[in-house]
Amino acid sequence: MRTTTTPRPRIAVTLGDPAGIGPELIAALLSRPATVQSADIVLISDEAELRMAGEDAGTPVTYRTEPADGFPLLHDRSAHRPAGPFERRKATAAGGRWALGNLRTALDMAGRGEVDAIVFAPLNKTSLHLAGMAESDELRWFEEVLGVTGFTSELNVLPGLWTARVTSHVSIAEVDAGITHANVKKAGRLLDRVLRDSGLDAPRIAVCALNPHAGENGAFGRHELDIIGPATAELAAEGIAVQGPFPSDTIFLRAKAGEFDGVLTMYHDQGQIAMKLMGFDGGVTIAGGLPLPICTPAHGTAFEVTGKGIANTGSIQNAFDLAVRIAGRQAGRVEGSLESRTGPAA
Repeated sequence: MRTTTTPRPRIAVTLGDPAGIGPELIAALLSRPATVQSADIVLISDEAELRMAGEDAGTPVTYRTEPADGFPLLHDRSAHRPAGPFERRKATAAGGRWALGNLRTALDMAGRGEVDAIVFAPLNKTSLHLAGMAESDELRWFEEVLGVTGFTSELNVLPGLWTARVTSHVSIAEVDAGITHANVKKAGRLLDRVLRDSGLDAPRIAVCALNPHAGENGAFGRHELDIIGPATAELAAEGIAVQGPFPSDTIFLRAKAGEFDGVLTMYHDQGQIAMKLMGFDGGVTIAGGLPLPICTPAHGTAFEVTGKGIANTGSIQNAFDLAVRIAGRQAGRVEGSLESRTGPAA
């Protein structure tokens, strides 16, 4: 995808939903020298929002409106936003349109080979749907914009632990239909591949069961015997270091102890509850299966603390660091693997 040579990964950054904490998180992120030095950053926003973000974060955002040396390069979208500031702490169609427009600009840049990865601050799905997004979530929207037809999944990351999902943003009633032999294998391969992209040469993956007690040999359901178990065995035969299926109420204790690098879950909350209990303020979501890394904090827009200057920046920093790491490895600028089994730096 790269069209010119540059010594650092090029990361497009967007402010997310303007009604939430995203803008101030980005302002705080960009105030850190280590962040600035690790990548060539393209900030996609407009000047009014950047000024407000800097005020909320207590640190001004330094930018340039024309291509030049300096930090960061601003792609000014002021002409494409409503007059005046966005309404704060509320989901709106205007905020959703602005957030999607900025993301589309980032995706267009990626398609032209101008950036290697995208980092976006939290979005609000209600705002996106009010703005006309027909897809269930941003990952499905990314698929549509990029023309991706293969298997994709949101992956969630804490330092030392990743999860992927066989099914994601669907109702519980729809989960059963999504747990297929093919989908379990696709999700397992995706988790293994992205873990390797992040720097692990031989990631260790645990597979969750769907039913209580892993089905108790069919007493509580046959998914483990007929679908999940056989698919896991075939993944192992392909050379993936995978084990399972394990009861989901205990496998995260083993993963937390360092026995596994990743856990493949069957549905959204099976992994999300565990991950957010283990490290809510540092979690990252990466859109897996796309042609470039796209990373965001695993938390939401947090309207309740917007503008108070108290938003925790751990997740946005981790998201940025992970995007830099994967983009660098994919472009061949980072050699070797990690010395220890750790996730993105806090």
